[in-house]
Amino acid sequence: MEHTHDYLIVGGGMTADAAAKAIREVDAAASIGIVGAENHAPYQRPPLSKALWKGDKTVAEIDLGTAATGATLHLGRRAVMADRKAHVVHDDRGDQYHYRRLLLATGTSPRQLPLEGGEKIIHFRTLDDYQALRGQVERGSIVGVVGAGFIGAEIAAALAGVGCEVCMLFPDAHIGALRYPDGLAKFLDDYYRQHGVIVRNDTRIAGSQPIDGGVELTLPERELLRVQLVVAGIGVVPNVALAEQAGLAVDNGILVNAHMRTSDPDIWAAGDVANFRSDALERNLRVEHEDAALSQGRVAGLSMAGKDASYDTLPFFYSDLFDLGYEAVGLLDARLQMVEDWKVPYREGVVYYLEHGRVRGVLLWNVWGQVDAARALIAEKGPFDATTLKGRLPVAG
Repeated sequence: MEHTHDYLIVGGGMTADAAAKAIREVDAAASIGIVGAENHAPYQRPPLSKALWKGDKTVAEIDLGTAATGATLHLGRRAVMADRKAHVVHDDRGDQYHYRRLLLATGTSPRQLPLEGGEKIIHFRTLDDYQALRGQVERGSIVGVVGAGFIGAEIAAALAGVGCEVCMLFPDAHIGALRYPDGLAKFLDDYYRQHGVIVRNDTRIAGSQPIDGGVELTLPERELLRVQLVVAGIGVVPNVALAEQAGLAVDNGILVNAHMRTSDPDIWAAGDVANFRSDALERNLRVEHEDAALSQGRVAGLSMAGKDASYDTLPFFYSDLFDLGYEAVGLLDARLQMVEDWKVPYREGVVYYLEHGRVRGVLLWNVWGQVDAARALIAEKGPFDATTLKGRLPVAG
């Protein structure tokens, strides 16, 4: 079957929704098509490891309402080839989509554990993953969470919060060791243990096998750990296969300019898969968080529809870890010089990340309402040091 759209969006996530809404603001009569691999209309992704577990939202409430744009949703389909000369995209069912302008919002895919366990191992990323996990756990379920980064830490807290017996397994020294100061990372290990989570740091899984009722994991020194489910949050990789097939410029994502335009003048890219230039940080970035997905999707949509829209915002991200939470801007890299400014150690404060006298990142730990101030600080030339940064961003009294 053949379809024709003025604007075609490949990818059915938050970026696609933001782009479709932006296009419709400018071009009321245009035909918009969205080709998405998932069987669900675009939805909010952060609640999958946060609000849905706390009961703050239902699955119905995370729908983004993309249908109101009038876009045609081609769901459960994966785009496999793009013919740039003919302006046609082919999907895995043999359908063809003719476009005038194309947006690649193909996102990322979770890294896979080399383990055996079938449906008892969930690489957590999508609404289907949430529903599969939620449908298999109950109070007292024994769950192994592999990974202690962004998703691993959130899903471990979420599962513990609904009464599961959670064991975190990860190769790093501490939870968030690659991102946080050493003292804060050590605090988080103890904090999770206080909430009933078994924290197995410095641990690599050597193998696994399905067993009756779950999975048996082989740990160092042939230790065996039996769990009912394994949830993996070990990072993601950008989905660039379509862009590579089409011959677009690719380097840790799809390279774009300030308008989210790729090396082809009729193709844009945005969201998790886009590699963009950050003038504030003086480097290229690829950001896998909600703020970038929404703001880049909007800029791409406006630009596709003919507006002179540019992306010059430094995205922020946030997380909830039991009763702790944070917002962060820029680079959170423990290899940088870190300046800690605590009102209450590891409970409320600001961490600044410095590189050659410039602030490259700000962690607002249980500090709220300072994202714009953090962005402005990162944009300043400096130089800064520990003395000039202490108290720079106020912690609420």
